[in-house]
Amino acid sequence: MVAMVSFGSGQEEAGGVGGGGGRPAREMVPAMFVFGDSLIDNGNNNDLPSFAKANYFPYGIDFSDGPTGRFSNGYTMVDQIAELLGLPLLPAYSEASGEQILHGVNYASAAAGILDITGRNFVGRIPFDQQIRNFQSTLDQLTNNLSADEVSRAIRRCIFFVGMGSNDYLNNYLMPNYPTRSQYNGEQFATLLVQRYALQLTRLYNLGARKFVISGIGQMGCIPSILAQSPTGACSQEVNLLVQPFNANVKTMMNNLSANLPASTFTYVDVAHMFSDIAANARSYGFSVVNRGCCGIGRNRGQITCLPFQTPCTNRDEYIFWDAFHPTEKVNIIMARKAFSGDQSFISPMNIEQLANLAIEIN
Repeated sequence: MVAMVSFGSGQEEAGGVGGGGGRPAREMVPAMFVFGDSLIDNGNNNDLPSFAKANYFPYGIDFSDGPTGRFSNGYTMVDQIAELLGLPLLPAYSEASGEQILHGVNYASAAAGILDITGRNFVGRIPFDQQIRNFQSTLDQLTNNLSADEVSRAIRRCIFFVGMGSNDYLNNYLMPNYPTRSQYNGEQFATLLVQRYALQLTRLYNLGARKFVISGIGQMGCIPSILAQSPTGACSQEVNLLVQPFNANVKTMMNNLSANLPASTFTYVDVAHMFSDIAANARSYGFSVVNRGCCGIGRNRGQITCLPFQTPCTNRDEYIFWDAFHPTEKVNIIMARKAFSGDQSFISPMNIEQLANLAIEIN
């Protein structure tokens, strides 16, 4: 297959696609592999017996293919990052086959967590451990067509984008029907999560990953779902403070992994800082609505999330939030661009563009 060369070289010519801007003339990396939750899921839950789905209108109202399972009105953050890298939009693992997998695969699943038990209220979801096993299956598919050595060399140059942890708080620790909060205080829970996270990322490393982009948790206390629970409608400082130890521990974990895993590079996307910047400078970014969803029901349009065939707001580019939990396409594109080419206040120690261009030593 001629297209196989593109996986090994990352040099295939790339045409333009819709959404957040044109793709560069050449692919900067052979592929990108994505692991995470509903913030970057693009359809892996569609066929699961799950309450965590977005494959219905008005989700995808601004996406060229309509509702695909993306929890957004259009692009997710990783859609825009793929485009900036010169890659096509990645297929969901549940739908990927044949040559589709050659530019990368998205394994993210709504309601998924670092812990397997996270998100059980939604029934079906694909926790991080299973997402890693799914990546292993993709590797097996690739090595059926290429030599193991070719795949290994290409994988070292690929970007591995991982965004986990939000659901371990929203759909585990903060859920009244989970015992977690009575078992651990905030610091203990963050320690538990990040210890597990380090083992999972090490498994990806052992499968060949070398270039990691790790996305932190955002200002969770400011999402419409949490705002709707406040009598004053203000951000919950309690929730924002709860997730801070997780982000701090993730940065420490990344430094430790970089030091102990030869030829690995980890870079951290500071989503909390990105959100703070967008919220503080909302008007300069063109946003006029910062505290309620474009589609949803109840206070802050956050008590019940976007329902099938509900009429969303018409001025979507003026909203920071699409629904009770997720940002609009416009926010996703802004954050993706900051992650791709921004300075160290948003992503450190290097941005995704620099990581893509980084030469990986072979050992």
